[in-house]
Amino acid sequence: MRVIGVDFGDVRTGIAVSDESMFLASGVGTVTAKGLSALADRIGEYCRMYGASKIVMGRPLNMDDTAGPRAEKADRFAAILRERTGLEVILTDERLTTVEAHEFLDMTDTRGRKRKKVIDTLSAEIILQNWLDGERKKRSENDNRPI
Repeated sequence: MRVIGVDFGDVRTGIAVSDESMFLASGVGTVTAKGLSALADRIGEYCRMYGASKIVMGRPLNMDDTAGPRAEKADRFAAILRERTGLEVILTDERLTTVEAHEFLDMTDTRGRKRKKVIDTLSAEIILQNWLDGERKKRSENDNRPI
């Protein structure tokens, strides 16, 4: 089973995909489209291409855990994405993932146009990897509980 990760943005939307074992996320690129329905259709193409069974999308909460305008827009897009793809869309906290992506790009000395090209893909990869790690931890905790 594969999962698609999405870093939803106004200009570019980053896309990542898990491996079959749902252990590792890999960035696969960015998509742009005019309008949310067209963007959902483009993401649906990735879902079909990789045989994804669900979508994990970042939800940008405020640092105080409240949902601002960006989170509300992400919620609206998630509903469109569900409708257009027919897949489960899981919203996950994406706070600080862009900061983490920028820190990684600083460490690798990625600058200028190249940085702009990869930041959204890397953010999608981080969102998906964080979710995969969390799911694996949940399964591990459930496997180790006393009978």
